[in-house]
Amino acid sequence: MHIDLKGRTALVTGSTQGIGAAIAVGLARAGARVGVNGRSRERVESAVASLAVEAPGADLVAVTADVATEEGAAAVEDALPQVDILVNNLGIFGAKDPLEITDDEWRRYFEVNVLAAVRLTRMFLPGMAERGWGRVQYLASDSAVAVPAEMIHYGMSKTALLAVSRGFAKQAAGTGVTVNSVIAGPTHTGGVEDFVYELVDREVPWDEAQRTFMRERRPQSLLQRLIEPEEIANMVVYLSSEQASATTGGALRVDGGYVDSILP
Repeated sequence: MHIDLKGRTALVTGSTQGIGAAIAVGLARAGARVGVNGRSRERVESAVASLAVEAPGADLVAVTADVATEEGAAAVEDALPQVDILVNNLGIFGAKDPLEITDDEWRRYFEVNVLAAVRLTRMFLPGMAERGWGRVQYLASDSAVAVPAEMIHYGMSKTALLAVSRGFAKQAAGTGVTVNSVIAGPTHTGGVEDFVYELVDREVPWDEAQRTFMRERRPQSLLQRLIEPEEIANMVVYLSSEQASATTGGALRVDGGYVDSILP
């Protein structure tokens, strides 16, 4: 399958590292002009330089803005007035005793993980519909369906994204714009190796260590290893393409079989 995104402009929020960076590279390699987003100018510029090495000749735009704020969203619109592919990847996570999560923390998770995506969708979806083509995606998680007891606030925000995605897909019905969410499973990102080695013998090679971790700590995974960010990016790039024109209103899983269900 040849995916050609030349002539399309994409914005990937929270794309200076991890899954977001992998998505930015994937879209750039497919020919899209890609907005690389983060809150720190230094980190964004460093990410753009690194991504340019991974995708030679890529058209990358530095978009320094905190998209979890109205001011940040306005700054994004100034940098990229027209967006054809919106990938709402930004998200925060953390473990905490459910009874100790404060009102402010509940609000913060909602504002960063959900409201930021809603605000950008509200900003760019009308233009996509007017032009008759567009792609909106939300990075959800297995935690949206299998909510972890120690991460209820995170799980809540990811469950909300599934509802947001389905609702906006209905809003975009018949316009040529597709709206989907991607359910990502346990992924090999920054900090995960340290976390794994807190639970597994540090003398063990990484491949063996991650498989031991998954077998003992995440036994429901059918993949039995961590997912690589590029594997999540592959799904996002496909959903951004012409080939995915009939896929909308869906919650597509790249979870390694983690969620024990046929449907999300």
